[in-house]
Amino acid sequence: MKAIQFKSFGNPDVLEYVDVPTPSADADSAVVQVKSASVNPSDVKNVSGHFEHTVLPRTPGRDFSGVVVDGPAEWIGADVWGTGGDIGFTRDGTHAQFIKIPLAALSRKPKTLSHEQAAAIGVNFVVAWLGAVDHAQLKAGETIAVIGAGGGVGGAVVQIAKARGCRVIGVDRHPPLPDSPAGRLIDAYVPFDEHAIERVKALSDGGVDVVYDSVGGVAFETALGLVKRRGRVVEISATGKRRVELDLIDFYHNETQLLGVDSAKLGVAESARLMTALVEGFESGALQPPAIAERYTLEHTREAYEAVTAGTRGRVVITM
Repeated sequence: MKAIQFKSFGNPDVLEYVDVPTPSADADSAVVQVKSASVNPSDVKNVSGHFEHTVLPRTPGRDFSGVVVDGPAEWIGADVWGTGGDIGFTRDGTHAQFIKIPLAALSRKPKTLSHEQAAAIGVNFVVAWLGAVDHAQLKAGETIAVIGAGGGVGGAVVQIAKARGCRVIGVDRHPPLPDSPAGRLIDAYVPFDEHAIERVKALSDGGVDVVYDSVGGVAFETALGLVKRRGRVVEISATGKRRVELDLIDFYHNETQLLGVDSAKLGVAESARLMTALVEGFESGALQPPAIAERYTLEHTREAYEAVTAGTRGRVVITM
């Protein structure tokens, strides 16, 4: 089969389009013919050497949608989707024509989504669900502020929060695109600037129940300032600033709950539970797939990585 492989860390130029053996299923695994896969910023960071646990040589890629072609009879021909913090890092990933995954990782994709759309869901919606639902326990009627609402993860949080009956305040340097799901769904937009805290507090009776900070680092102190007493703050990143400061007295007086979330800790098998939890939302129409910004063939995966590195307003996918 054809696959993308890197044998050393670096820029997208280290990616090679190669022939490798097609995997075979065994008693504990199945083989999926990948129809479409997306390229995430974490894939680019992986190739650049950002993650210490990556084992070389490696086929990168976390998100996929495809068809089971080898494995248990009841799964043959099934359309499936998935993501994981192990595939592309310690086991070969999705930027290939076929991928071998554990049986526990099999999750049927929503019937309402094409393979291309389904491949663009994984990382963003899993970390959104993990942080907002599993960790922060977001409930109907609560107000959530989403820092980075115009981004991939932030946009997914907006959708999940609205589907759960919450009020959403989007905080970002620019408003989400008006024709994006986040742009259509947010109840209010606040620019991310020196006035963000006072504006969010004015819109939320003194503070929100939950802050989902998809930016972190440079946004950390703002995130803490948005939350009401005993509110929850979710952190998933450290953009631009790894070490941060907080007023510890304000923090404990407010009884703030600070929650760190790392979806990379979930392997492809563990992530399947969350992917399956998302199916109903997409099939009912409560959740919408993100916009596809650019499409590439497997042979042109380097260009796909370069597009993600440069930044796009929408998802980048590889179609096999």
